[in-house]
Amino acid sequence: MGKHLEVHPEEVEGCFGCKIMTLVMDPGAARASGVPTAKEHDKELGAYYSAVRQGIEPRSTRQPNIDAAVRISNEAGKAFDGTSLTLKD
Repeated sequence: MGKHLEVHPEEVEGCFGCKIMTLVMDPGAARASGVPTAKEHDKELGAYYSAVRQGIEPRSTRQPNIDAAVRISNEAGKAFDGTSLTLKD
C-alpha cells in the first residue's frame, strides 16, 4: 500500500492499484469468531419460533439443538421439553 502511494498519492482514474486499495475483505459466514451473521441468526430464530409454535421446547436457539428437539418430537410423536429433557404429555 505504501509503495503505491509513493508513485501517486492521489487516486487515479483507471489505476488498478488504486482500485484494489479500496477493497474491503469480508469473510462473511466463514469468520473464525463463531459469531453468526444476522442472516444466520434470523434463520435460527425463525426455526426456533416455528418449533415453539408446534409445542416443542428446544434447549436453546442454536440450530443443532432445534434440529435435535424437532427430530426427537417427530420420532416420539410427542413434543420435546428441552428444560426437563423429557417428552411432554
